Amino acid sequence: MKTRTAIRKRESARAFLAIRTGREYDLAVRRLNALVDEIGDHPKDPRYRLIETLSVLIEAYDKQRHGLPGVSGVDVVRFLMEQHGLKQGDLPEIGSQGVVSEILTGRRALNVRQILGLAERFGVEPSAFLGTADAAPLRRVRRAPSLTPETEMPHKTSLAVR
Repeated sequence: MKTRTAIRKRESARAFLAIRTGREYDLAVRRLNALVDEIGDHPKDPRYRLIETLSVLIEAYDKQRHGLPGVSGVDVVRFLMEQHGLKQGDLPEIGSQGVVSEILTGRRALNVRQILGLAERFGVEPSAFLGTADAAPLRRVRRAPSLTPETEMPHKTSLAVR
């Protein structure tokens, strides 16, 4: 039987295990590169699923070992602004200079439209603007209540009786 892959049978089962060490990581990357060289971009090949699996395992290891702890989406925006010499008014993907200011000071969070626009502009994954779990939370700012005819008069609270 003609061998169609560079991975020996004995080693192929290891490809589905979690990557825990730098050595396993290097081996997984070599396996992935060999498969990509051999198979190319042919999703109908039965070994293509192995490429997908290895990619997921390698990405998970990279995020776990080489992630940026404590980085918020706002930190990423600030970094990109600095790297590209941008001012608050130079980010129409977010909105006006005032909206950018509110986001940078933590009074407002980035929304999906803004994240997608920034990701496209800077050529990064949208997840870069989501931050990490240990990033500083969005700062809460108390706003003074606005006076409207409904809020000027105290309302009685009614309780439903069953």
